[in-house]
Amino acid sequence: MTETHANSDRAVKTHNRDGRGGALIVCEHASRDIPEPYGTLGLTPELLRSHIAWDPGALAVARRLSTAFDAPLVAGGVSRLLFDCNRPPHAPDAIPERSEDHAVPGNQNLTDADRAKRVRDIHDVFRDGMVSALAGFAAPPILITVHSFTPVYLNRARRVQIGLLHDTDDRLARAMLACAPAHTGLSVALNDPYGPEHGVTHTLRQYALPAGSLNVMLEIRNDLIADATSQARMADMLIDWIAQSTASLNAPLTVRAGT
Repeated sequence: MTETHANSDRAVKTHNRDGRGGALIVCEHASRDIPEPYGTLGLTPELLRSHIAWDPGALAVARRLSTAFDAPLVAGGVSRLLFDCNRPPHAPDAIPERSEDHAVPGNQNLTDADRAKRVRDIHDVFRDGMVSALAGFAAPPILITVHSFTPVYLNRARRVQIGLLHDTDDRLARAMLACAPAHTGLSVALNDPYGPEHGVTHTLRQYALPAGSLNVMLEIRNDLIADATSQARMADMLIDWIAQSTASLNAPLTVRAGT
């Protein structure tokens, strides 16, 4: 079941709200949707379809993880160009004036009232969706966030194919790195292509670290999840990989039969 948060204007969507597995899946950059009042932010249709507007392929992978682990999934419902729900409101790139090497005219010269409205309509609604999902657990769940990244950034090719990102709690990321060879021949690394120094671990800091929850941020190179077949293949590999990694930490996630 998919529900749009009340009065959200599509800012957050919760899938499998009644899931009772031991994990919460999050996909902050699931959508490239820009509601009508915001127009195009001054960008071309091509840019609004590109990785600067969302994380291509990430939602499909996240939904398959949600099904396999019977886990609720909290997903962003609008483009991160409007507000990046993996950033705190005070972060300079929460409402980016530039993304990669592209200016975002619709985000420039905003008034304090404009910014406050974005925070209220997007950040706060997404936060409320997270709080609501977490309230459904008897104990703090394992938090897994799903992202994708572009193979070439600022004209530089990236060699890593799957990044396992962590903040101060590296338990699950290191457990996944340790058993990676049993699941994939892809290039896997910790805190690559991003790390905490880039401000990308806000969701982990906000919702996992205070509760002491196992957590990891998955970054998947988006050319590896470019269509439905590759998305399913990647998700199925991650399901087995995550299951083994959590078991090694004495916090096993049960995989639903038939997934």
